[in-house]
Amino acid sequence: MARFFLPCLLLCVSARAALSSGVFELKIDSFSSARPLCPLQPRECRLFFRLCLKHVQHASYPGTPCTYGNASTELVGVDSIPGSAPVRVPFVYKWPGSVALILEAWSAEESAETLLSRTATRRTVSVGPEWSHAENQTELLYSYRVACDRFYHGETCSTFCRPRNDTHGHFVCDEEGRRHCMEGWRGEYCSQSICAAGCSEEHGFCESPGQCECRPGWRGKLCDRCALHPGCVHGTCQEPWQCTCKEGWGGQLCNQDLNYCTNHKPCKNGASCTNTGKGSYTCACRPGYQGKDCETETNECDSNPCRNGGSCKDLENDYSCACPQGFYGTNCEVSAMTCADGPCFNGGTCVEEATGGYSCRCPAGYTGSNCEKRLGRCSSNPCANGAQCLDLMNRVTCRCPLGFTGSRCETNIDDCASRPCLNAGTCVDGVNNFTCRCPLGFTSNDCSEHSNPCDRFPCRNGGACYAHFTGPICKCSAGFMGNHCEYPPPENEDVSPALVAAITLGLITLSMLACAAVRVLRQLRRSRERAAVSTSVKNDLEAVNNRGAVIGGGTPNNGSGLKEKESFLLPGGHLKMSNKDAALAEKGGDVSVFKRNLADCNLAKEEQRLERSKFDLFAKDSLYHRVFFIPEQMEQRVFATEV
Repeated sequence: MARFFLPCLLLCVSARAALSSGVFELKIDSFSSARPLCPLQPRECRLFFRLCLKHVQHASYPGTPCTYGNASTELVGVDSIPGSAPVRVPFVYKWPGSVALILEAWSAEESAETLLSRTATRRTVSVGPEWSHAENQTELLYSYRVACDRFYHGETCSTFCRPRNDTHGHFVCDEEGRRHCMEGWRGEYCSQSICAAGCSEEHGFCESPGQCECRPGWRGKLCDRCALHPGCVHGTCQEPWQCTCKEGWGGQLCNQDLNYCTNHKPCKNGASCTNTGKGSYTCACRPGYQGKDCETETNECDSNPCRNGGSCKDLENDYSCACPQGFYGTNCEVSAMTCADGPCFNGGTCVEEATGGYSCRCPAGYTGSNCEKRLGRCSSNPCANGAQCLDLMNRVTCRCPLGFTGSRCETNIDDCASRPCLNAGTCVDGVNNFTCRCPLGFTSNDCSEHSNPCDRFPCRNGGACYAHFTGPICKCSAGFMGNHCEYPPPENEDVSPALVAAITLGLITLSMLACAAVRVLRQLRRSRERAAVSTSVKNDLEAVNNRGAVIGGGTPNNGSGLKEKESFLLPGGHLKMSNKDAALAEKGGDVSVFKRNLADCNLAKEEQRLERSKFDLFAKDSLYHRVFFIPEQMEQRVFATEV
């Protein structure tokens, strides 16, 4: 059990000491007594003192507990008392200021303790490092004081203040326990750093004094400037992540120089520059200069303007000819010599000119006004693509125009060799130039500029734009339609009665027109049929008339005709000829005339009837049908009657 309680006791004592806020100290200055201190062992007399602190009472009794604590000194000799260690009574409470102090002196000899003296007094002890001296009516002199423990301050040692310089604070403490922030820190616990002077409190912060770190979207030494859109080259902003182009610049990232001429001055030798947009320009060269930037001076002597052996000197946009003796003029073209002077060289023939002067007819292989020049190797035009040929005696050189190379300037320089087209653009080589065919989503001369086709193709009414390889397409919200989702859904409206009536009337009208057209077509068809029947009847009548002339027309074949008539008579019986037959027989040869007249009469009646029934639309549907009798079947017969 002793082993178990001893560690607990030590832990409690150490915890009490750790929680204490101060200590009361008392030291013995001197002690003397009229009587012997150690009568039994005067030479080895050893003393100790016991201190008791209580709360203030009207009367102090020795047996009451020491409410504020107690302590004892070590055994010391009489001569060692002035230099002995003070008595310490720690306290963990607010120091009350006034206490009741009881101090006893004890002697220890032969294991016996004897009380020598007791002093009881009331003291007001202020906190401080100075010692307060006290003496009583007896022989005991002592000093005392109250000292606050470390980090405790104030008159009662109740204010805790521990200086620190870490993430939880940066301050020191004064005697009263008040915190004083170190330089560059502020706040109740001095944990807030003071940023650099002028640092924006809204857009900046700092973790250490004197710094100014910007929040996202802001920049600058004092975090007072908005951050540009990533990649913005020549732009400004009023709010974070904007890219408002400055004057003379364009594009989504303000990287297209719209005023290239002013910003870069690319044209040389006094040429005038014209902006063509998107970082392009054109130089109008002064006379005497050429090239994209007019950087190449034109040599007017390359065309050999000086004649008759004159030497050419190149000037700025001009030339001058130094003429040989006997020639003058701008190009040494005027001769002051005649053929008598023998001006033609290399076997040339001199011819006097009527206007004065002469001309030389040069032999093969020579040229010049005096046949003084041998035809050079440039006469065969060896240089291609408009290059200038230079005969340098020992060799021929071609001065190539821009965009060509090779010994004869026959090769077009591949401007696409450096792969100038970005973002998978296709390069098309030209003459001293190239063209980029950009894929969908990119534009500019080298396909470096991002281009969203949806930026120029707005979708309305909440539609979403998607970039398709065929172009931008709008996906419309529910109910909308159109290329830009511009058409709203149709409203549900009741059908107007007037509209229904109009449609019905139109259908009835169309039906009536259709019926009328059908009837007209039927009538036309019947008319054609009746015309055909009439034509057939006429033909049949003509045939009958022709046959009548043979049957009863007084021809020599009357006998056969009569036989044919007899074949239509009824078989025999008791019959009798009438007088009409006799009358008819008397006329003899007039039977054919009668038949012809009868047929003509029937035909005329039939034509009149057809005219009357031409517009009879319901003839076909009648109960009775017409019957046409062919005249051939209607010969006159004399029937015998019974007597």
